[in-house]
Amino acid sequence: MITADALKKAFPLCAAPDDWVKALAPAMEKYAINSPARIASFLAQTGHESSQFNRLVEGLNYKTALRLTKVWPKRFPDEASALPYVNNEEKLANLVYAKRLGNGDSSSGDGYKFRGRGIIQITGRSNYADAGKALGLDLVNQPDLLLQKSHAAMSAAWFWSSRGLNALADDRTDDNDLEDFTEITKRINGGSVGLSERLALLNLIEGQLA
Repeated sequence: MITADALKKAFPLCAAPDDWVKALAPAMEKYAINSPARIASFLAQTGHESSQFNRLVEGLNYKTALRLTKVWPKRFPDEASALPYVNNEEKLANLVYAKRLGNGDSSSGDGYKFRGRGIIQITGRSNYADAGKALGLDLVNQPDLLLQKSHAAMSAAWFWSSRGLNALADDRTDDNDLEDFTEITKRINGGSVGLSERLALLNLIEGQLA
């Protein structure tokens, strides 16, 4: 398992490496994230998603309409359409996550209630329900439980396992290429956003585990 010193070297901005190692250890053990390849891939992905374990809730407070058109071009084809959502996290989340991932329509409030939380950014009513069932937590009614380190770590390990990501981490080692790490990124993020930063973390963590 990774040590607090190694975690701090990989994630220098992490404010509480000792606490995070304590939270991660049982989660990684339960879901068999227990080889150097699995550990490195898991930490690289969760570290990127959570800004080195500092951000446990999705940030949707965009400062400009232009940025919104870049992030969600299908939702906002021009700046005028994006303008009402600038600096309005709740309104934005309810729009972009409406009728997705088990959420209701934009008026249901599900988009904001079930925005990304934890170190792997569990998102959407259905994922909260599934994670809660697996972990014995009422995440549908208490989504902020994922802001606790222990639940943030365990939910991330559950999500990792439920998407078959241990096998992809293992396969990446055998193939000696980046195809499987890219696929891991897509299964977590829905695309390849931040792939170069994730790879940089992967290489750094692999160096710590060597």
